[in-house]
Amino acid sequence: MPDILVIHGPNLNLLGQREPGHYGSDSLQDIDAEMAELARDQGVSLATFQSNHEGEIVDRIHQTLRDGVDFILINPGAYTHTSIAIRDAFLACRKPFIEVHLSNVHAREEFRRQSYLSDIAVGVISGLGKDSYLLALLAAISRIRTPETSR
Repeated sequence: MPDILVIHGPNLNLLGQREPGHYGSDSLQDIDAEMAELARDQGVSLATFQSNHEGEIVDRIHQTLRDGVDFILINPGAYTHTSIAIRDAFLACRKPFIEVHLSNVHAREEFRRQSYLSDIAVGVISGLGKDSYLLALLAAISRIRTPETSR
């Protein structure tokens, strides 16, 4: 069974409470539960990880070299715009990934329009609330099942 890892970055543990106008009212647990159900229905294994600490996210990306992860979905939160370390971890591990955002980062502050990850990602899905995660999961499953389309 293919394995997909979802990494949630800083402050995403506060979903449902934090700026619902931008991020919606669903909690991280709600989103994870919907993704887990979709993954089960599609016959894939799904693991999730959340951290507010850049180094822990880097370590978790490195761990994918040992634990059989086939594909990564990541919502790097604010690290999207600041973390060369996370970018370098993806380059070192060469795991295909999709960058995910709940809000439309291009319709927000100017600094949010810069991503250190999007140019090395298979794709970017943003602005669709929790559906951003669900659509990214479906895209990852499609890429796993048709490897020649993966990056």
